[in-house]
Parts: sequence; structure tokens; C-alpha cells
Amino acid sequence: MSEKPRKRYDMNSPEARAVVDEIVHGTFMKEGTMAAFPTCFPGASTPIPADEGHITALAVSGDGMIYGGTSGRAAHLFVGIFHGVTGIVFDRGTVAGADHCAAVCCGKTRFAACVNGAGGGRVITGELQALPFDLIQEWGFTRTPLRDLGPVNGERIVHAIASDGGSSLVGITTGALFTVNLDSGAIAVVGPAPGVGRIAVGSRGGIFGQDGPGDLWRYETASRTITRRAMKLPEGVWDKSPLMWARDNESGLLYTADGEGRLFALDEDRGFSPVLGLTALAPVGPMAVTHDGRVFGFCGSEMARMFCYNPAARAVSDLGVAVSVLERRRYGYLFGDAVVGRDGQVVFGEDDDLGHLWLYFPRIQRLKS
Repeated sequence: MSEKPRKRYDMNSPEARAVVDEIVHGTFMKEGTMAAFPTCFPGASTPIPADEGHITALAVSGDGMIYGGTSGRAAHLFVGIFHGVTGIVFDRGTVAGADHCAAVCCGKTRFAACVNGAGGGRVITGELQALPFDLIQEWGFTRTPLRDLGPVNGERIVHAIASDGGSSLVGITTGALFTVNLDSGAIAVVGPAPGVGRIAVGSRGGIFGQDGPGDLWRYETASRTITRRAMKLPEGVWDKSPLMWARDNESGLLYTADGEGRLFALDEDRGFSPVLGLTALAPVGPMAVTHDGRVFGFCGSEMARMFCYNPAARAVSDLGVAVSVLERRRYGYLFGDAVVGRDGQVVFGEDDDLGHLWLYFPRIQRLKS
């Protein structure tokens, strides 16, 4: 029996170009620009080892530097400097006995990292990095010593945020809420609270965390009191994935999403909004709010897609899978945290082998006359 002739396709035909356009432009970045930056000074130092380079925590200092922590075979702490004639990620070193960084917070003069290892969670602090004038000619960095404040309560740390203008840290372990004075290094366990997902500061200064499948607890920093089941979560699926937050630092509005990708906003005075929109995939991962109020984040558990919620248009758009085509091509599939840089760019930490800092420059919105 003769073989049936194979159909030949004209790849220059309008039909073929339409298919390719749908595959490429329907999958990868549709707007804005991504730049994947390695965890080193390119051309002068080596990046953090691949199996130690999962970036799982990020924070921004008052002068706009990016502080972060990695997870994997070992946990590293680093600082990214992208102002002026710089362009470097400086490895501050590994934390002995740690293989996971749950959170990084920046204070006025020091930063703090919450790390986990075989013995549970510990808090590590260090001095903030001085901003170099430029890195054109001679340059050098000193690794100032890190200070190990020790364990919190023997449990793993789930998340932490800066509080009280950067003078303290509020964090949660798997079963308790704790605080850290960043100047003195004193750790205090406030009381029991479910350590599930992330925590965030609301528009009135209250700190919120998930309290079971349908509620939030609230912590008041001034009175040091925890109110259980202080606020009901909106109708949705809240037991599929850890809770994520993104804060609009202008309005104090908090954005979150349920386990099926429904976006909501939380105002402490008015409570939760109706559903704002639905992301292309679930669960929703790290998100951040830019200076113009737009929310950018990733959704999906294996090949994450970026989305944008524009409050002006009240719409969620799918921006595709991350790809960087500057200097070296790299595709990004998993991300661990997100922050907004000094100039409005969104910085995502890649939670993958040989993780990069992904700097996303959103499309500038056209002014309407």
C-alpha cells in the first residue's frame, strides 16, 4: 500500500501566519517589556548557584534598592541596585542552616529576613547597603556581618511585613503572631494566630491574615491585640491556595484573589468589593500595584501567565507568559514574590533554578483628551 501523500503547508500563507500569530502572541508577553537580570554583576561575578537561587522573598528599601532572599539547597540574602550607573545584584551571603526564605522586610537602617531550616524559623538582620555613586571604574562591596536573632518559637515562619514606619517587623509562624524590634533585635510572641498564606497592612493600619476558610483575623499594632474572625471573606473558594495580597500604597487598598482567580479589593472602612474580574488561570501568585494604581501579577501553578487589573477600566487583561529578549533570551514560568521599584517598574522574583530578578516596565497609558 502506498503511503498517503502528506499535506504541504505554505508557512507564508495568511492562514499559517494567523495560526503562528495566535500561538506566539496568545502565549507570550503582549505588552510592556521584561528584562531578566541575573543574581550577579554581569561580566564581573558569578550568579547564585542554580539550586540555591529560587527567589521567594523581595522588599524595597526607602532609597529604592531591592532586597531579597532565596530558597533551595541553601538560602542566600541579596540586594539589587539598578539606579544610575549600577546594575548589580550583590549576594550578601548564605544563612547557615537555612534552606528557605519566607520574607524580607526593610526598616530605616536595617533589613530583616525570615528564614526556615531544620530547626524552624529564625530572623536574620543586616545593615542596609550604601548606594554607590557609580560602577564604571573601581568598585567594591563589603559584606557587613549578618546578625542572627535566633528562633521565634520553634515553628516555621510563614510570612512577615515591616510595620510602624519600618521600626519593627510583624510576622506569623504556623501557629502564632510575633513582632521584632529591628533596632534592638528583640523578638516577642504576641499570641496564637493561624499562619496561612501572607499577611498585609490595610488602609487603616490593621494587619490582616487568613483565619480559617472564610474569615480574616486582624492585628492592631498600637494595642498589640489580635481579633479572631474580624472580617468575613467574600463568597468564593478560599481553601485551595495560600492567600496573596497586593497593596496600593496611595490609597491603602488591598487586592487579593480566591482559589479560582476571582479578584477582590479590601478597604478597612467599606469591606470587600464585589468581584473585580477573573484571571486566566488559578491560583493567583505574587502581585504588586504600580504608582498609577494598576495591579500586575502572575496566575497559574506551572506555566504562570501575567495579568493586569486596571481600576480605571475596571477590567482584567491577560498579558501572557513572561519572556525576556534583551541580551539573552529567557522564559519565566514560576515566580515567588513581587514589589514595585522606585520608578514604577514591577520586580518579580523567579522561583526557579538559577532564578533571575525580572524587571517589568508596563506600557504607559495614553492620556485621553
